[in-house]
Amino acid sequence: MKVVIEFYRTRVADDAHAVIGRETVDTADLDAAIEIARLLARTLYMPQWPDAVAIADADGATIYSSIIAAQTAIDEGPTS
Repeated sequence: MKVVIEFYRTRVADDAHAVIGRETVDTADLDAAIEIARLLARTLYMPQWPDAVAIADADGATIYSSIIAAQTAIDEGPTS
């Protein structure tokens, strides 16, 4: 299935959203699309670190959205 993965920043004051990255990918299912989004969140060049991600189907309907953990937590890796 073809999906569009969008990464965006959210402004707390008025809940405005600014898309800072977008990729269209072919994937087997939603679980695979979520894994691709997680990989892209760490590797895709974007002007800022995204706050959240949304995945839309070919018709533009949002099928998944989530807040992204802070970059420092991802950079540090798992805690022991």
